[in-house]
Amino acid sequence: MPAPHHPRRGSMGYSPRKRARSEVPHVKSWPDDGDTPKIQGFAGYKAGMTHAFIIDYRPTSTTSGKEVMVPVSVVETPPLKVAAVRGYKETAYGLKTLTEIWAEKIDSELSRRLPLPKKKTSKDWKKLKEADEIRVLVYTQPRLVSSVPKKKPELIELRVGGGSIDERVEYVKSLLGKEVTVKDVIKEGDMIDAIAVTKGKGFQGHVKRWGVKLLSHKNSKHRRMIGTAGSWNPSWIQATVPQAGQMGYHQRTEYNKRVLKIGENGEEITPAGGFPNYGVIRNHYLVIHGSIPGPAKRLVRLRDAVRYQRGVTVEKPEITYVSTMSKQGR
Repeated sequence: MPAPHHPRRGSMGYSPRKRARSEVPHVKSWPDDGDTPKIQGFAGYKAGMTHAFIIDYRPTSTTSGKEVMVPVSVVETPPLKVAAVRGYKETAYGLKTLTEIWAEKIDSELSRRLPLPKKKTSKDWKKLKEADEIRVLVYTQPRLVSSVPKKKPELIELRVGGGSIDERVEYVKSLLGKEVTVKDVIKEGDMIDAIAVTKGKGFQGHVKRWGVKLLSHKNSKHRRMIGTAGSWNPSWIQATVPQAGQMGYHQRTEYNKRVLKIGENGEEITPAGGFPNYGVIRNHYLVIHGSIPGPAKRLVRLRDAVRYQRGVTVEKPEITYVSTMSKQGR
């Protein structure tokens, strides 16, 4: 008789399941370099979802070349401002800061986030050319988004890839202190990764958090709990035992999301009555195929795809219709 066995409930791939350390997601890795210097990421605020009719661009799909209906996510992407340029040196202990150069004019709103440098930093561009990696410090402008109730901007770091170090230095020199729009970074048809903190669900029990089955109705105590907390040896509760605790509000990455459209007029994408819990889009926006993490108004970081097999390129997906029907009352 075979030994009784069943697969474990719940993935241990994201452990421990505790609250994210920050609502602003952090990026651990970046894709390989390209031919020309460019910023490899952007950030925006999730507005909501709708549906669109497109000509299926996937060559291996059974509906390739036909008109299909797909769910899409809409992200409002106001311009980012470049506050500083930072150079890193690779060491045996990881990347270490070599130097950084701050812009002369920085919005006073950024002082809500961190103390601004009072003295003008010396622009040592020669020392920056000694760096092994160059990144830019950019900050968001939430005051341009009427739906996001905050004034304090988010400060994030974006990698500059492509070309040689000298070419990257000349590239960031032209960006320091200026605005960067989403069209300068992302093109229609590009494949990106969406990184955000998911919707929080608070403290939940064993069944909802891990999907374990209900105990027998003959159980003398409770049904919605685990049958055993573990064996006698080891004499402690192991981390693999499903237990109640925090559910949601975890940082997650959605890989390989296709950018279907980049628009400037938010009225053409805003549904009647506005997006639920968000409102009207007033800046540049992205239409992304599929869903992305997080609730409405949450900051979403976008990055060039790191796992995409660069075999199929889509110049510009053909969209025949985007729904702007009211999403209220659903």
